Amino acid sequence: MSIRCSQVIQILKKLAPEDLAQDWDNVGLLVGSFSKDIDKVLVTLDVTPQVVDEAVKKNVDLILSHHPVIFKPLKNLRLDNPQNRMLATLLKHDIAVYCAHTNLDVAINGVSDVLAAKIGLSQVEVLQKTAEEKLYKLVVFVPEDHTQKVRDALGDAGAGFIGNYSHCTFRTPGIGTFKPGEGTNPYIGEQAKLSEVKEDRMETIVPENILSRVLHAMVEAHPYEEVAYDLYPVVQNGVSQGLGRIGWLEQETVLAEFVQLLKQQLEISFLKIVGNLEDKVKRIAVCGGSGGSLISTAHKKGAQVFITGEISYHEAQLAKDIGLALIDAGHWATEVPVLSYLQKYLAGELNAAGEKVEIILSKTKTEPFLYL
Repeated sequence: MSIRCSQVIQILKKLAPEDLAQDWDNVGLLVGSFSKDIDKVLVTLDVTPQVVDEAVKKNVDLILSHHPVIFKPLKNLRLDNPQNRMLATLLKHDIAVYCAHTNLDVAINGVSDVLAAKIGLSQVEVLQKTAEEKLYKLVVFVPEDHTQKVRDALGDAGAGFIGNYSHCTFRTPGIGTFKPGEGTNPYIGEQAKLSEVKEDRMETIVPENILSRVLHAMVEAHPYEEVAYDLYPVVQNGVSQGLGRIGWLEQETVLAEFVQLLKQQLEISFLKIVGNLEDKVKRIAVCGGSGGSLISTAHKKGAQVFITGEISYHEAQLAKDIGLALIDAGHWATEVPVLSYLQKYLAGELNAAGEKVEIILSKTKTEPFLYL
């Protein structure tokens, strides 16, 4: 059975909320309709004419890409332009395109987290923080016979996460009072009569990006017509999110051996390297895509090696001058590992919701360079 495009997008926003994207970026549903029925999704790094041809042949309904299919404003829709012809093909075959770019770069379990895991880093931290999760304290008053139901609904919707612990709540008993007015249909009590009810005051923590979902789940599980609850902004913030990651190798190794390991893990045969291949290394920073602007940040945070793509001549000189080993593994190679994670994440979330949607990885390699 098909699922609406908007429902697929909500699942993707859980992983990479659109408000995490940089101001200059263009993310979200860039082609198609939120109301489109989706049976098959194609996951790719880029939307190219070859990828679109693949999507047409495979009867794909939605393309999920990392890089935006539309980035600069369109000046015309002339079909002698390859980009415009590609967009026309997408519209002709009713193929929607959703793009998660810099929001997926900074998100937890996004591009750089997957890259860090790929090369075996532990104790991973954000390299350059760009956002912190905003938290709220949710307090709701529940009759005793519905405490467990409401508590479970809040936890299942994502409230109450503290570190690796879920469904964290605190409750205290008390007495609630209310007088149902005309036209009400109270769960407890009678119209025009003051009622006193044993209730539990239940408290939990909710991240801002799932607040609406948690409130909806709470109201659905609560027996009252009018649910009494309070929301308080919390001074401390939640999980840090940002560009790049930094962590530790399990064992110290010389740079030359680490380079060979990296080539195996990323399945590539070509790297550009700055540094002494005999130096021992253990503290490693990564940034999928183009991360040259983070060289100084990586050095200040104690990285001995920084792995990214699209390093310029002058950025390489900077790394050499400050004594930071630098590995340019290419834009494509440092980002493509996230595609398998996206496929598994989306398939898992849809299966858990009982939705039968096929999620496939594109077979089209969009790396534009040949290495000879």
